[in-house]
Amino acid sequence: MSEPQWNWVLEESIPSSLDAGHRTIDQLLSALTQWGWDGRDFFHVQMAIEEAMVNAIKHGNKESPEKSVSVSFRLGTHAVWIQLTDQGEGFNPYALPDPTDEDHVDQPHGRGVMLIRELMTSVAYNDRGNQVTMHKIRSSEN
Repeated sequence: MSEPQWNWVLEESIPSSLDAGHRTIDQLLSALTQWGWDGRDFFHVQMAIEEAMVNAIKHGNKESPEKSVSVSFRLGTHAVWIQLTDQGEGFNPYALPDPTDEDHVDQPHGRGVMLIRELMTSVAYNDRGNQVTMHKIRSSEN
């Protein structure tokens, strides 16, 4: 399978602040709109990147002004690729309790990770757990 043709690429390091994260997300959302992404696919990418960015800034870096988040976005006509790397200690995404389990339904942890997995085509974490790579293939019906 050949590498997708990317129409738009953004790579930068941003401060660990929600304002910086939202500004970066807005750039991605503008590019998605520019390249004709809308409907359900747009919404899925928007929800996933918002969850992942909050996780990196708040949970990973604990909003420390000394830390940053490395952001890499690649957008094509038929796919989007997103990678976020924080400078936190990391976590084991596979050890989170199932937030739909009756014993854990009132606990706040794990919902974002579950949501990201449901919304994106593929999601992978590095061994340390401080980097998430997400991929979304555009559906034929948006």
